[in-house]
Amino acid sequence: MKTLGTAAIATALVLAGCSSNGNEGANAGGEASGSGGSGSIGAAVGHKIIGIDPGAGLMAAADRAVTDYGLTDWTLVEGSSAAMAVALDKAVKNEDPIIVTGWTPHWMFAKYDLKYLDDPKKSFGEDEEIRTVARLGLKEDAPSAYEFLDRFEWTDADMAKVMAAVQEGAEPADAAAAWAEDNAAMIDGWVDGIEPGAGETIKLAYVAWDSEIASTNVVGWVLEHRLGYKTELMQVEAGPMWAGVAGGDADAMVAAWLPITHKDYAEQYEGKYEDLGANLKGTKLGLVVPSYMDVSSIEDLAG
Repeated sequence: MKTLGTAAIATALVLAGCSSNGNEGANAGGEASGSGGSGSIGAAVGHKIIGIDPGAGLMAAADRAVTDYGLTDWTLVEGSSAAMAVALDKAVKNEDPIIVTGWTPHWMFAKYDLKYLDDPKKSFGEDEEIRTVARLGLKEDAPSAYEFLDRFEWTDADMAKVMAAVQEGAEPADAAAAWAEDNAAMIDGWVDGIEPGAGETIKLAYVAWDSEIASTNVVGWVLEHRLGYKTELMQVEAGPMWAGVAGGDADAMVAAWLPITHKDYAEQYEGKYEDLGANLKGTKLGLVVPSYMDVSSIEDLAG
């Protein structure tokens, strides 16, 4: 997990407020939300899009959008996901305008009333799925775990509840347990008719993204508390996650973003893993604004 430094927080707060650019006056006049046309949208946010880590695929897509839509006078601000969240929180609390790079699933959609800007040029690509991938032989070695993993599927709204609890300070395992208690009927459907395991250890690999922390902890909870397995949650980078499952060092992952984000890894290890299908459909990348802003498309930013 990344730690946000003091300097980064201060920068994010300044970007969110943008008071030195006259945004407060624009807000008072009703133009901060973009109601005055494309020019006022840019002026209201200082022609800045608040981004995340410079190496993230989302930032590459955002940079492509800047080019595709001719946003020549706009700046894509690099930072971190934590700094972006700080800026967004301050803006929403003050009902100030802000544009951030965003993705679904993310806890911010559970906490705030947000919307994506339409992307008619498809700069951010099509929607993806998060898929469950298992090592070869898991079906024979741990059939009950395999059957559950094959059935596991939930929604971005479910995932967002777990992510929001973690963001607010809960330990991931505790957030997963609380969600499981509130959603016992859904879990009943996942495990119905499956014979419990015999205490074997199931190793789940995942990347330290909020979404994958949430899903992996929920899956781990079900394996332990409903199916009698022990679990080992292995936090690694994306490459080692795929290599671990392909090589048999990990039993499974519920964190494979396809067909775009993890395309190279899926192709590299093709034939060395089993794809059990989507556990969450309709992931999305794009530019995100608070719903109170009167702007609906990235095209509206050009001017």
